[in-house]
Amino acid sequence: MLTQGESIMHDHACDRVFAVTAPTHLIVPFAQVLSAFGQDVWQRWGPNDLPHLRRLLRAMQPGPVDGADEMSWTPPHERVLARAYGWPTDDGIFPWAAQEIALKGWGDPSKPWGRITPVHWQLGTEQVRMAPPESLQLDDASSNTLFEAVRDLFESEGFKLRYADPLTWLASHPSLADLPCASLDRVSGRSVEPWMRQDPQSRLLRRLQNEVQMLLYRHPLNEAREAQGLLPINSFWLSATGRLRGPVQALRHDILVADDLREPALNEDALAWQAAWQRLDAEILATWLARCDQGEDLQLTLCGERGAQTWRQLPLTWTQRVARWWRGSNDLRWVEDL
Repeated sequence: MLTQGESIMHDHACDRVFAVTAPTHLIVPFAQVLSAFGQDVWQRWGPNDLPHLRRLLRAMQPGPVDGADEMSWTPPHERVLARAYGWPTDDGIFPWAAQEIALKGWGDPSKPWGRITPVHWQLGTEQVRMAPPESLQLDDASSNTLFEAVRDLFESEGFKLRYADPLTWLASHPSLADLPCASLDRVSGRSVEPWMRQDPQSRLLRRLQNEVQMLLYRHPLNEAREAQGLLPINSFWLSATGRLRGPVQALRHDILVADDLREPALNEDALAWQAAWQRLDAEILATWLARCDQGEDLQLTLCGERGAQTWRQLPLTWTQRVARWWRGSNDLRWVEDL
């Protein structure tokens, strides 16, 4: 799937991108994963696998690695996109919600906003795991019912709420100006404990999560969902906090985010992730390589869960081209450590 630069806000209406513009920067989230199958898949690729990616990495110049670690609140693909918008890179405070408010004309983006995602927390013997929100099959009618059910809890604490879509409720509150929150891509399908802040700054958020859990515990909609074999909605996740500190920028149509690898990575589905990489290579990267061969000034950013690296199409001397060609099967080593 191809998505526009704003796809970090999980707007997946992507099949119109090439008809609108020709993007020049391709970002690939979850090109590498920390699960054990990630290294295994990369080390098992044969010399004939991912041919278009190999040729691109030989034809383009690598830039510096954007390195952090897997416990940063913001994953590498969101950091890369935030820099493209010229935002300060304050870990865990990237104002995607405020940007959405601005672009939809729904409020003042210079005020603090955040994204509330209705979720299911599964209680295990040793951890609390968040089900991937996309797996909840939450439609507009059901999400609106839950939104109205919890609205008073938030508004009684001074929050202003705005419904956007089934998995996106936008909230404004002074506390969201400098409240670091883990990206949904950090916690989706995983244990929530590492990302639950216990500092005084997060006290209000924790209390609201507890109150929402109690309110929704026996909500009629959840009882109906369980009768249908669906997971109940029993909590929420806050992310994308902060305010826009400069002028509102238009969507970056020069940036393309290919999020094909996201779902299988978060579901830890090794076979699906490998197959998604093969499709990505055969379709999107093949097109990118053809444009690269025509001399277009393009960028390719591959993002893991710790770091990201950008390659750019730059003029190469004949000697550099020969050296890159003979790198051969080692081309993919760039990706393994991201």
